Amino acid sequence: MDEANEKGYQRNDSYEPESTKQMSDAYAEILKGAGEDVTREGLLKTPERAAKAMQFLTHGYDIDPAEILKSAMFAEDYRQMVIVKDIEVYSLCEHHLLPFFGKAHIAYIPDGYIVGLSKIPRLVDAFSRRLQVQERLTTDIRNCIEETLKPLGVAVVIEAQHLCMQMRGVQKQNSVTTTSAFTGEFLEDKTRAEFISLIGSRLH
Repeated sequence: MDEANEKGYQRNDSYEPESTKQMSDAYAEILKGAGEDVTREGLLKTPERAAKAMQFLTHGYDIDPAEILKSAMFAEDYRQMVIVKDIEVYSLCEHHLLPFFGKAHIAYIPDGYIVGLSKIPRLVDAFSRRLQVQERLTTDIRNCIEETLKPLGVAVVIEAQHLCMQMRGVQKQNSVTTTSAFTGEFLEDKTRAEFISLIGSRLH
């Protein structure tokens, strides 16, 4: 086992046989309840595939998000805004088990420590690969950065589309939900406005 796996944050595509069997049986019953014939060719392996997909889509429960940041923290005398924007987000709504997806924009102002930039998207994955609601996902990310790096401030904005709204319910295909969470210096109007301006600009 390599060092990254020991720290508990590297993705692992292995599947626990007992859980796979239990979930496969449950998915077979769900398909029967929907009126399907689980013995027909196209569905023979669907319960097992669905079980493995669910394990992958919720593998964030096995990850310690704080360890992701701690693995690449560096002492640095830098106290300006650091932004990683347009981070792809894929998660499952805990209310209907349907996907929601979009982008996260994250900023922090260091106070003695910076973090490797690739760790911020990994942090997003660690929290989004769980059953979630967008509001909690937003605050989970903010709180983890705040508690681990102890920066001067954290800002998180997530924009997402929810299939539970687009495929069922109100069936509004073009609706986008935006959530935000701020701490420290980002509670100041000027700093927050700078962040909003930068994530909305096309600098890249």
